[in-house]
Amino acid sequence: MSRTTNRVVRRLPPETLQQLIRHHGLDACGELITSATSAQLASVVDLDLWRSAQPGREEQFDVDRFGEWIEVLVDIGDSEAARTIAALDKNLVAAGLSRYVRVFDPGIFEPVSQSDDEPIDRHEAMREGDNTLTHDSRGDRLTCDVGGYVVRARRGDTWDAIIALLFALESEHPDYFHAVMQGCRHLSNSRPEVDGLDDLLMVPEQHLHDVALERERRRSHQGYATPADARAFLQLARQTGTPRAGVGATTSFNPIVTEYFRAAQIILPAHAAEDGPPSSEAVIELLADAGVVPERPRGLLKSADAGPEAARLTRLRPLMAHLDATDAAAFSARSGELAFLANVLLAGCSVQSRPFTPREASEAAASICNLGLEYGPESPGTLLSESFLIDHDLVTAFEAGWSVLYRDVSLFVADQLVAMLDSLQCIDRDIQRGLAALRRALVEQRAAGTPWLARGAADALAMLDVTAWVSVAGLLEECPVLPAALTAIVEGRTTTISPTAFAFISSASQIGDVRIFMRKLRDVLIA
Repeated sequence: MSRTTNRVVRRLPPETLQQLIRHHGLDACGELITSATSAQLASVVDLDLWRSAQPGREEQFDVDRFGEWIEVLVDIGDSEAARTIAALDKNLVAAGLSRYVRVFDPGIFEPVSQSDDEPIDRHEAMREGDNTLTHDSRGDRLTCDVGGYVVRARRGDTWDAIIALLFALESEHPDYFHAVMQGCRHLSNSRPEVDGLDDLLMVPEQHLHDVALERERRRSHQGYATPADARAFLQLARQTGTPRAGVGATTSFNPIVTEYFRAAQIILPAHAAEDGPPSSEAVIELLADAGVVPERPRGLLKSADAGPEAARLTRLRPLMAHLDATDAAAFSARSGELAFLANVLLAGCSVQSRPFTPREASEAAASICNLGLEYGPESPGTLLSESFLIDHDLVTAFEAGWSVLYRDVSLFVADQLVAMLDSLQCIDRDIQRGLAALRRALVEQRAAGTPWLARGAADALAMLDVTAWVSVAGLLEECPVLPAALTAIVEGRTTTISPTAFAFISSASQIGDVRIFMRKLRDVLIA
């Protein structure tokens, strides 16, 4: 790549690089990887090597993806692979390598004193206690001496790339090499103690748990919320009820928010991501092809000013515009709070039963704050002064809006569906069984306070009316949304609509649309 392209890549946020890599594939992004800085790559790997089974759940280390990174980096070049890996947390690398190889000190295979004892057979010693070794056609030949250590394969794939990487690390980053190998050796030699404490983690699992905690610490310093903290914050916000009036400083009342801003150390400036990277045709083409914008969740998306989502933010946007013009410190604080709220939704919530995108998370956070401002924090419908956000925080507004969504959408829709299903009868036995199953799921999850977990059972409604089913499914989300199908039913439109199009709920009038829809739902289903 050209020098200009190198500069462009090095100004891209790690989130954008990771999206590009995911879109185009690791093997197609070698030039991007070689152009990135070590710090960028460390952050990209923190994003790319961890997977969550479902939105808002704890992320798990992806062993296969780790092996794919090793192979791609070595294909780029041994030295480049060593440079990239040496920028990563050595405990993470040891945890990843230990899933592929075992590492031993060759001294353990020699007699401890001058005697007629035969040396311990190397292969027998390395097989001892190892139930995870994958035998293949190469068998015992998957062994190599590297830098004074004996390396033995646990699994046959990625072997050649790992050995090439280890030799490059030994030659070019010897201190890092020995630290990683000692970590692998410790994990290779670990065995469970016979003490009856079956609930304790094995050493490799405990090591990976510690690696995950260290990753969370790094990401907290970069302004991310952990899934556990995000879920806890959202659950607490659902129970907030009436917002607290007159709260000025966010960090004074919510321990999760306090810890987030303490760990992040500084609030992200609202304009931090506004300036795009310098022009470079090669990189811009990649970005456009991947549908990626170089941004992380931001407090106020000025690029969305002309869009329909922005037009609905009738409370939030003028208040933020006033701050932008009159109080830079307050504007930065409120924008930082919006960034926090977007990160919470990214880490701990889902939309349409999938993770939020960064842009969706930003739009949802702003919409929920706008809803909270309409319902408070002083009294519903009150016209707020232009300077309101100077001494009132947006986390409180979000809590108010989030509790409204929970009470007036999630719980309301569940209750209305249960009441409707009590009297809804269908001559088709399969459909009737599906409706009965939906009612049972709603009653159970409504009692648990998690009506969105009954969303899967709502598929039974699709057999009666697809448009109604799409609408109900949107309302039964963890983050309820207004599907375009629902708006069409409320307005009596019969034009073609996208089943995936939706709007975030940002106003009392949209809450009113939900109530109108629920009154019409029975007639739509039996029509």
